[in-house]
Amino acid sequence: MSQQQQQQVPELKVYNSMTRQKEVFRPKVAGKVGMYVCGVTAYDFSHIGHARAYVAFDVLFRYLKHLGYEVVYVRNFTDVDDKIIRRANELGEDPLDLSGRFCQEFLDDMSDLQCLPPTHQPRVSDHMEKIKDMIAQIISNGCAYTVDGDVYFSVDSSPNYGRLSGRKPDDNRAGERVAVDSRKQNPADFALWKAAKPGEPSWVSPWGRGRPGWHIECSAMSADYLTCTFDIHGGGQDLIFPHHENEIAQSCAAVPESNVSYWMHNGFVTSNDEKMSKSLGNFFTIREVTKRYHPLALRYFLMGTHYRSPVNYSISQIEIASDALFYVYQTLQDCEDALSQLREGSNKEGTEPKKVRTLPDVEECISKLRNDFETKMTDDLHTPTILNASLQEAYKLMNNYLNQLKKKQQKQQKLSITHSLIELEKPVKEVLNTLGLLSASTYSEVLRQLKEKALLRADLTEDGLLRLIEERAEARRNKEFSRGDEIRHDLTAKGIALMDVGKETVWRPCVPIEKEQQVPPSST
Repeated sequence: MSQQQQQQVPELKVYNSMTRQKEVFRPKVAGKVGMYVCGVTAYDFSHIGHARAYVAFDVLFRYLKHLGYEVVYVRNFTDVDDKIIRRANELGEDPLDLSGRFCQEFLDDMSDLQCLPPTHQPRVSDHMEKIKDMIAQIISNGCAYTVDGDVYFSVDSSPNYGRLSGRKPDDNRAGERVAVDSRKQNPADFALWKAAKPGEPSWVSPWGRGRPGWHIECSAMSADYLTCTFDIHGGGQDLIFPHHENEIAQSCAAVPESNVSYWMHNGFVTSNDEKMSKSLGNFFTIREVTKRYHPLALRYFLMGTHYRSPVNYSISQIEIASDALFYVYQTLQDCEDALSQLREGSNKEGTEPKKVRTLPDVEECISKLRNDFETKMTDDLHTPTILNASLQEAYKLMNNYLNQLKKKQQKQQKLSITHSLIELEKPVKEVLNTLGLLSASTYSEVLRQLKEKALLRADLTEDGLLRLIEERAEARRNKEFSRGDEIRHDLTAKGIALMDVGKETVWRPCVPIEKEQQVPPSST
């Protein structure tokens, strides 16, 4: 972004979970941002709740870079944990081998979703010395105690405990589902170090062999890469308590001046308006979704709801997102095709084009798109308005002028339209790129992939579809219009739309529409 553009951009405001209000973002060091986001516990394929969190913070990462900040983004891997050990034992696999495998699977998913790689991706197993040093400091400061090789943090030593979550001390008592450890001084005390158990990975420590508790890892690794004071700490709303509350307590116990300026949290993912969970059978991995839908369709869907609001995952919603993505890439492809043909034509003529001005309505659209983008993004990353309004207006205008180019035009008018399309395409691509929706693949490749996914969902091959299209054409030639209608309606119900263009029939993916909901065409 140019210095002139930066001066015109409103101040970035983000919602701070600590103060429960939007605040103007002011980094601790001008021009630089330190950001830590809690990563996955690597014992299984990641689900779309994970996708929601990491797409949200990828948007923040990208936008901060767009604003010209130098960002150090840290996202950790928990590769030592009870869940990993249990899964490894079930599979007869080494826990670190299992976690290493699922760390890579996660990275593959993030790549598919076009999440930029963070600056650092530390793993717990590589930072044992840092973790042990922090625990030792907490004990030295009188805020933790040892019992039989375990080390517990003393919640009573933290006078501000509960300030992030808003919980009172009485709210933190162990509930009926949690077995109270009588060795604890307070039922709310939590483990910093767990004594080794048979068959579990363990490390040497001053308190005996063992492994870290869950919460301490993020305090140690964030301090290691960003120091004890940094700008942004992020994660899902479910991490506010106990994870982030405990992080604050133990970080401040180790280094009293520890401070995070902005705590940011994304909303939950529900499935058909029910909380997503394995027990309800409405739990979807990223891999399950991207097998049937383009990864960018999932990203588009997730960005269609403000990051702090709950997002409801349903087949109908992901279908709508996939259809919207196809429209975006078809518009970009049509624009590229038209402009490349016109450029070739002007090159053959060998004449220097006269200076042309951008058409007034295109100038207005460009100005509005740029203004809306910065206004909405600086207002706590309000992506839905950009996707559903600002960009849609630009696509509509692009298609309007693309259709005009197909008609006979005077040379100067054609040049004006061509120049205007070139100028409009630039901010559209800039916005899409900043949002992480512009693929490194060609437009035609993305369209091909979207079509392949649509055929998979329809349980059709392209050859099978072409045979149905030919069967429909034959039925129309024989005036068997009811059969032609039936084929078209059957395909629409499967998410395949047929369009008759002159004497040719082409197809594209569409949102499936049940037969009884389809409007009968006047003629097919």
